[in-house]
Amino acid sequence: MLENIVKVENLYHKYGKDWAVKDVSFEIKSRGILGLLGSNGAGKSTTMNILCGVLNQTEGQVWINDINVRQKPIEARRYIGFLPQKAPLHLDLTVDEYLFHCAHLRLMQPKEIKSAVERVKDYCDIGHHSQRLLRNLSGGYQQRVGIAQAIIHNPTLVVLDEPTNGLDPVQIAEVRKLIKEIGKDRAVILSTHILSEVQAICDEIKMMECGRLVFSGSLREFNDYQKPDTLLMTFETCPSLGELNAIPGVTKVSPVDERTIRLQYNKAISEILVKKSVEKGWRLKEIYIEKNSLDDIFAKLSQENLQTNPV
Repeated sequence: MLENIVKVENLYHKYGKDWAVKDVSFEIKSRGILGLLGSNGAGKSTTMNILCGVLNQTEGQVWINDINVRQKPIEARRYIGFLPQKAPLHLDLTVDEYLFHCAHLRLMQPKEIKSAVERVKDYCDIGHHSQRLLRNLSGGYQQRVGIAQAIIHNPTLVVLDEPTNGLDPVQIAEVRKLIKEIGKDRAVILSTHILSEVQAICDEIKMMECGRLVFSGSLREFNDYQKPDTLLMTFETCPSLGELNAIPGVTKVSPVDERTIRLQYNKAISEILVKKSVEKGWRLKEIYIEKNSLDDIFAKLSQENLQTNPV
């Protein structure tokens, strides 16, 4: 059983009159990748900034390694590595110069810095660019350098805000692979609004919407919320809505156009529909599963949360 490295208790934060975070509580294990998922404005960045000691919360408490972040921010930050959405790079420095600079900012012991720089360069596969200016690196390598600065002091918690934003597909795959490696021996929080990002690399998911935590659980538990339950079907001879509604397992039927029907169901039903089409002469031309969008999942989880925690 892994111990928890982060504890957030009854967290609130207000900008002016508006609450950005409302009564958020959770814990994070000492290893693995946690996806903090939410739409823009959901409260993700505010929560991360509070976790990293960048922002003081209005109410509530945060502990990193049993250290209260608000009471002892400098001590707590020793255990935290942070990569904001836009990597804080000094583009006129070489990779080595920048990493040495970051190590000094982290108040590392001078005798430890050289070996730490070599360690993260090797880990992030950027050693062959040691003497290159950061401005001359590709977006993918700049992001690798950003990750390297976040782990140079060997933190126990690494916070990454939209780490693959703006990268091409090859670069995204490379950065995701690196994040997976980091999550093997420390806790990683990955903030994103991209569902596929979370599904690709995360072990646990916490989802925020309108400042509230609307889901907390494993990837498998989250996927249960997005199991598709809708079919789009195109017929040569379209059956009546009544005929389709009469089929066991069908919960709702609505026309899309003269030949296409959207059908909601609550059990496996595709084979039954194909068989019925042959029997009735409906001449089914096309059938495919309509997956739930991320907006649909947000709406479902938010509605359930509001029912149990009304504003």
